[in-house]
Amino acid sequence: MIPIKCPHCQVRLKVDETRIPEGIVSFKCPKCKREIPISYLKQKTGNDVEEETLVVLPKLKKTGIGRLTVLPDSDTPRQEFQLNEGVIIVGRKAKVSTAAICIQTNDKTMSRSHLCIEVKKNPKGGYFHCLSDNNSKNNTLYNGKYIENGDVVVLKDNDEIVMGRTTVRFNE
Repeated sequence: MIPIKCPHCQVRLKVDETRIPEGIVSFKCPKCKREIPISYLKQKTGNDVEEETLVVLPKLKKTGIGRLTVLPDSDTPRQEFQLNEGVIIVGRKAKVSTAAICIQTNDKTMSRSHLCIEVKKNPKGGYFHCLSDNNSKNNTLYNGKYIENGDVVVLKDNDEIVMGRTTVRFNE
């Protein structure tokens, strides 16, 4: 058994490397259901016996804090928001809102506190961005798929997020 950590949801797993079928390049995380890439390296032991070891490949290094661009439509003007390290609530601009990023829109299907983005520093000095729905009434779409309650998604450059009828693009 070897310990690994999912690069998407950070859950710690113990994997029995003897039960991994030969030739696979990834497996699904039991928590977030996203693919964890793997590679087999041959290592020599003191007895010069070769063994295969599971190595989790990291995702591409994220070099900076991202930004959100609201794509304009009939209800919503184009807007840009720079993200900061920490937990950020994103939602519709209203008199009463707990959102740190308030999007000016007439789209009433977007909640006032629609989603959450957590910006974390990685050990190499870059950043990664974790997206989750904030129990919104009309759910959140991530690249065309609904985010289930409790799901956490690691954002990549040019990902599209839909809140109600409003589309936002994430860029690094």
